[in-house]
Amino acid sequence: MDIFNRLAPFIQDFIYQNKWEELRGIQVAACEVIFDSDENLLLSSGTASGKTEAAFLPVLTELFNKPSKSVGVLYISPLKALINDQFKRLEQLLLDSHIPVCKWHGDASQAKKNDLVKNPEGILQITPESLESLLTNKRGACLQLFSDLRFVIIDEVHHFMRDVRGIQLLCGLERLQKLTGIVPRRIGLSATLGDVSLAKNWLNTGTGRSCASPVTDEGKKRIRLHIERFVNYADKRDLVEKDSGGQTVNASTGGDIGDREHYEYLFKMTLDKKTIIFTNSREETEFIMANLREIALKNKSPDVYRVHHGNVSALIRETTEDEMKSNDEKIVTGATVTLELGIDIGSLDQAVQVGAPLNVSSFAQRLGRCGRRGQVPQLLFTFVEDLKINAADTLGPINWEFLRTVAIIELYTKDHWMEPIPPQHHAYNLLYHQTMSHLKSCGELSPAALAQTVLSLGCFKYISQEDYKQLLAHLIGIQQLERTERGGIIIGREGEKVVNSHKFLTVFNAPEYLLVKDENRTIGTVDKVYPVGIRFALAGMTWETVDVNEKSKVIFVKRVPGISLVDWNVDFEAELHTVLVQKIRGILRSDASYPYLSQRCLERLTEIQYIARNSGILENLVTPLSDKKYAVFPWVGTRQLLTLHYALLRRKIKNKLPWITSVFFEVIFDGTAEELERVIYEILQSELNLYDLPLPEKVQVIGKYNEFIPLSLLRKQFVEDYLDFDGLKEAMLSREATI
Repeated sequence: MDIFNRLAPFIQDFIYQNKWEELRGIQVAACEVIFDSDENLLLSSGTASGKTEAAFLPVLTELFNKPSKSVGVLYISPLKALINDQFKRLEQLLLDSHIPVCKWHGDASQAKKNDLVKNPEGILQITPESLESLLTNKRGACLQLFSDLRFVIIDEVHHFMRDVRGIQLLCGLERLQKLTGIVPRRIGLSATLGDVSLAKNWLNTGTGRSCASPVTDEGKKRIRLHIERFVNYADKRDLVEKDSGGQTVNASTGGDIGDREHYEYLFKMTLDKKTIIFTNSREETEFIMANLREIALKNKSPDVYRVHHGNVSALIRETTEDEMKSNDEKIVTGATVTLELGIDIGSLDQAVQVGAPLNVSSFAQRLGRCGRRGQVPQLLFTFVEDLKINAADTLGPINWEFLRTVAIIELYTKDHWMEPIPPQHHAYNLLYHQTMSHLKSCGELSPAALAQTVLSLGCFKYISQEDYKQLLAHLIGIQQLERTERGGIIIGREGEKVVNSHKFLTVFNAPEYLLVKDENRTIGTVDKVYPVGIRFALAGMTWETVDVNEKSKVIFVKRVPGISLVDWNVDFEAELHTVLVQKIRGILRSDASYPYLSQRCLERLTEIQYIARNSGILENLVTPLSDKKYAVFPWVGTRQLLTLHYALLRRKIKNKLPWITSVFFEVIFDGTAEELERVIYEILQSELNLYDLPLPEKVQVIGKYNEFIPLSLLRKQFVEDYLDFDGLKEAMLSREATI
């Protein structure tokens, strides 16, 4: 019997009604795994390839043929917006199935949740935080809700794997298994995975199952790419113009001319095209969209400009998503990572990336937002340089962000490579969180029972009993925990303040935000007080503060014309992988052609290649910059570069990374370049003990709840999960072989 005939009748009807000509390859493969095996399933394919349907068609058929005595399918998403979006899609699919679907997150109907607890059935859509809340506060309800749970579908697996919320999610699923005695099958969905084997291992954590990951031929996909460049000249002398008689006619067009050209270009390129403009910061998104709105006003064009990021109110974001789904208007939306994930926004004409993508995975996600409904994906890159022709620094004219963009495109389109997921084996802050969550849920436990319960979770298999003993002793000392007269452990006086806060459920850092309101309409949030009379940007518009209620943390505003700025204290962080850094080096050494570069970009690349080749950085490990100052180019990733940085500090050799995503570091050294190079190779050939490195006293992998972790454990996490001496040696030895 073919796969179509094995599907539930209501699904067959749905396929007929929606005029599907055939099931896609990934959908057939998923059905075969679900129907004919007991394995977990990982579905990794491009955006809009039918992954969601591939998961739900066979799962709903199983549920239809053999109804569950409780919630049968648990769908987990990183975003409430994604749950809301999938809810609408599922409702259509389930119209004639008699299988209910229920949303469970902070904005969902409490009445619907109560009904589900009384009569658990069908599909439950949830976030990791809401699952944590259920496990911590409603253990009894969990038993009833999930006593016959068959499947767990995890959307955006790549996102969870790179995020601490992924550890929280896996812990929650294992706790649920222990509570119910049921081990449901897991199905992971992702559009951007580098190493599929890592994702399979992650998905299998705590299940004891193997994982199938069917490979389907999606065929070669065409994509359209173009990179354009604009320049702000820092020195107006660079822009002096003379007439035919040698007389100066213009000597004052410097400054922000590149920015102005850039905004005009974006306006022209997005005119009457449904577009997402991606940037790497909320400030940049706000400023670009405000400038586009001003240009549209000047040109008497309609205001189709929207802003979508985490600080814009949910209502405004949802309105923007609905507008983008409509085919009637050609909406242009400025966004950060919030539109990278799979919210259905219909068919886009194109996406624009301002500046370099953070990494290859991010580029793949953003490219995947366009090209739906059979269109060819089209991605336009733009970047603006602040250029000073007479830079004193030899390497100063090299634009590393531009090179990173080209390297990312080459790695994805030609090498089919994406960054592997970095390890998170020693996440002590999550160990603290799960310890407190267990005690809140279960009450008093003996130290042995607590250790057995928590350390048996798959995510903590690399953490020793000794480390946990040290953590518990520290938490008792700071009154997060307390010993009872019977020798058991309970939550302490200070710990009660943490676990009873509404913020306890989240495991990521979120700043204290102030609500911004225009009368009774919520615009969004900011992380600092803007006093009365001050103007700032939010949701692509300019606002002036009319009143501040600091006690209630509300800023009341009125809308005003013009363009203004806003800034947030924290935005995005990125690190470079060794493969990406070595690709940059390859581009500098190669004479390959890059047809997606504009003429201005081609000229700029030729100039950068000339500088790099003549400076010696492509062949020499150490390059003199000035007297006693050297540049060291190992051509390794951020983690490996930091390892060498600290190893040199241990030898009392002063050095620094010029910026966090730098591909080299600067060294102050009294000897020659050859002597410094010898020191570095001595380090590589040594048995370097990473625990002996002169790390800063409070060095740590940034994380919520670190304030409750002993400094010695935070240092251990940094050494074990962030530094990489083996990777440094391997990359530099292979580097020598290629010179």
